[in-house]
Amino acid sequence: IGVIFLNDVLFAYIMKISVIGVGYVGLATAAVLAELGNDVIAADIDKKKIDSLNSGIMPIFEPGLKELVARNIREKRLRFTHDNKEVIRHGEIIFICVGTPPKENWETELKYVKNVAMEIAHNMDSYKVIVHKSTVPVETGDNVRKVIHDNIKKSVDFDVVSNPEFLREGSAIKDTLEPDRIVIGSGSQKAIGIMKKLYEPLKAPLIVTDMRSAEIIKHASNAFLATKISFINSVARICEMSGADVEKIAEGMGHDRRIGKEFLNAGIGYGGSCFPKDSQAFIKIAESYGYDYKLLKATNEINEEQKEHFFKKIKDALNNLNGKQIGILGMSFKPNTDDLRFAPSIYIINELQKEGAKIKAYDPEAMEKAKQVFNSIEYCKDPYEASKDADALIILTEWNEFRELDMEKIKKLMKRSLIIDGRNIYSPENMKKSGFHYISIGRQDVV
Repeated sequence: IGVIFLNDVLFAYIMKISVIGVGYVGLATAAVLAELGNDVIAADIDKKKIDSLNSGIMPIFEPGLKELVARNIREKRLRFTHDNKEVIRHGEIIFICVGTPPKENWETELKYVKNVAMEIAHNMDSYKVIVHKSTVPVETGDNVRKVIHDNIKKSVDFDVVSNPEFLREGSAIKDTLEPDRIVIGSGSQKAIGIMKKLYEPLKAPLIVTDMRSAEIIKHASNAFLATKISFINSVARICEMSGADVEKIAEGMGHDRRIGKEFLNAGIGYGGSCFPKDSQAFIKIAESYGYDYKLLKATNEINEEQKEHFFKKIKDALNNLNGKQIGILGMSFKPNTDDLRFAPSIYIINELQKEGAKIKAYDPEAMEKAKQVFNSIEYCKDPYEASKDADALIILTEWNEFRELDMEKIKKLMKRSLIIDGRNIYSPENMKKSGFHYISIGRQDVV
């Protein structure tokens, strides 16, 4: 992934920026805003994480992030602290980037956002623009404003802004430096002017709206993309029944400019920290206003069914899974990240183990985190070790290195020449020439 760095740009105005919460969103935000020449302090209550970051150790894998953080620490534009009082008083703009995990009923947990709002109220000593960047339900900005207003210790002015992030894990730095658009939601012209000045170097389209509209833009965007994925997966099911090829269909659809090619890749469904959580949260938001969001409910149902359908493919191909040796390639929910949150691999591997299958697995980046999720898995040093003596090789994440394997070597290592591909990374024609029994999504099996 090519990363554009902007150190050579001359900035007329350097802003003091504070970022509270250094997960995926907060860390990428802090690093990029420092790269733009600003004076950035980022805070987190996890002292171990902060100490690691100050030592140049990244808590997550994200291409380009480690280098970006290291350079801006070295250039003294970026530092990390676990002292929220310090970070609140530092910034003229304060970004709230704390986690907003789902509750058991899929409503968004906002206690971390409210806790930060309370701390800001207690420690703010001058005018601040308080920006909530985490994905939150509509009206959260109003609630943040109320918490601060009701608990403020000093008589100082402030504004609250919604500035949702649209970064993708695996390309977070590029997405932050080269955004499709920047959404600024606020009723304050002063705050809007400050945010425009902050983002001016990015030369990206600015969408200025009210705060509630900005909050819904993020949920609506993720809901639409999730729906697009479930749509093509439902088409893939019809293709398998009718003998059609979902990739040809996606190609034919994608050339229509009204539809576009992106997110028309059939597979085993979406995962990660955004689509599952945000689509369920949007359903709950709709319910709170009395609307039954049937379309989005169907989107989520199709996504769950797709994982079940893929597991059935594996079970049908092997008949009895008990005692079978299964090689797994890829566990992260998508390539170029080590994130396993809501990854389809969790369902697939757990179901395989319930049926008595023995699992050997390889992922380029996610194996350390996988050890916290799975039990009784043999972790391998490369795809070839995962293939050795396997009754089947299962592709769950479309890492590029899996596309470039020596398939002749793979075939010799396996007990049985069976590949079940949940990401359609191989050509059925090439698999047939190589002598594999090849099963994929929305395409006819090669026997």
